[in-house]
Amino acid sequence: MNAGSGKHSDPGQPRVLIVEDDEAQHELLCEELTDSGMSVRGTQTAEEGLALLDSFSPELVLCDIRLPGMDGLSFLEKVKQTRSSPSVVLITAFGTVSQAVQALKAGADDFLTKPLDLEHLMVSLRRVLERRRLEEEVAGLRALIDDGSFHGLLGVSTSMHELFAQIRQVSSGHGPVVVVGESGTGKELVARAIHQESSRREGPHIVVNCAGIPAQLLESEFFGHAAGAFTGADRARRGLIAEAEGGTLLLDEISEMPLELQAKLLRVLQEGRVRPVGANREVEVDVRIIAATNRDLEEEVRAGRFREDLFYRLETFMLRVPPLRERADDIELLAGRFVHRFRVALHKDVRAISSDAIRVLRNYPFPGNVRELQNAIERAVTFCEGRTIVVRDLPVRVRAGKAKGLQGGLGGQAESSRGNERSPAAMGQAGGDGALAGALCEIITDGDVLPTLAELEDWYIRFVLERAGGNKRRAAALLGIARRTLYRQLDS
Repeated sequence: MNAGSGKHSDPGQPRVLIVEDDEAQHELLCEELTDSGMSVRGTQTAEEGLALLDSFSPELVLCDIRLPGMDGLSFLEKVKQTRSSPSVVLITAFGTVSQAVQALKAGADDFLTKPLDLEHLMVSLRRVLERRRLEEEVAGLRALIDDGSFHGLLGVSTSMHELFAQIRQVSSGHGPVVVVGESGTGKELVARAIHQESSRREGPHIVVNCAGIPAQLLESEFFGHAAGAFTGADRARRGLIAEAEGGTLLLDEISEMPLELQAKLLRVLQEGRVRPVGANREVEVDVRIIAATNRDLEEEVRAGRFREDLFYRLETFMLRVPPLRERADDIELLAGRFVHRFRVALHKDVRAISSDAIRVLRNYPFPGNVRELQNAIERAVTFCEGRTIVVRDLPVRVRAGKAKGLQGGLGGQAESSRGNERSPAAMGQAGGDGALAGALCEIITDGDVLPTLAELEDWYIRFVLERAGGNKRRAAALLGIARRTLYRQLDS
């Protein structure tokens, strides 16, 4: 007998799994709990109950101790080893004090004897559910207060612990720092960690995207201007460098900075002075510059797009943020943190990720790195129908393990796309529009769930970006959108 599917239940209803082999008792419990506003599934063996844990994700299990096959105490032990670890209330017709003590020591939340008093049963179940809810809220608050991260960076892998050690070392210095890494790896978090670990932590930490400021305003934005310096400059304005006085200034995507501005930045680094546009004298500044890029700056120097002298001035301290494919041990930890974040933001009662879904995530190369993992978990939480994310909730490309045909590397740091016959650029060069159409058909028909419009749009943007050789200005022109729009799309 299997009562109450729970498939179409209200997400706010407590989920209760009943494991009881006595058919009359089983039916009575299922009806009583359902009438009390709970979502109920019922089985008659412990083995069937274990099989339901992932798909039904109960908050509470009501289980008889004497069962055919595996007994209730053995079942309790296995339940407590699962990822979701629901609360368990054991019932028996042959209860003794020693048996009750044994059950509670093994992790049972309550122990009831037959014949059951239904009113007493409901009081016990509601008390256990309320205690569980409070414990989860406290755990959530503690996670928000102290999430075990290093200034927002999360990782248990060797490469991340090495990065944490490097951050502590460079934080004691005063020279410029370059943070390199693929898009989505968390370079901005690394810069913030350097600031927080340094003696400048009480000063400002200003972030500026070098590619997000119109070229004609760059010099004024960075160095400030005097009143009357140009049309519209009716009053003097401090630049971003001066605004960061006593703190740090992060120059994100520094490889996009024009050469003429690079020369002026070099002078700031060497002399510690800035001259606002239209001003007659220089102003001393005390600011630490942190630069971030997803490009290979040495290659940019060879190509004449980045000043060699500025490169050598910046490379005093160079930190590399490892891509997610090099830190697979962190995927489960990161995914769990994102589940907690989005269950709160989206008001979904999603608490865990199934072992099969974790295995799929670990097997996917994540060319978009941590940002792509975050987006994948947001999508999974949105589409999850139960309390546990399963494989079908993940994006189609993650399930298929086919990242390379959807996203290529953005710049010299993204080595995963090199030599990849299914990357957007490689497909386009190999067969022109026909290859592109074939690739799109393969993506659309691959798997049992169609990709979303946003996923296809993201794929095409990155396809065009690769065809443009990573040049965002050219890619934006080919796409017929503003460069700022392109940056927003890539960062989303």
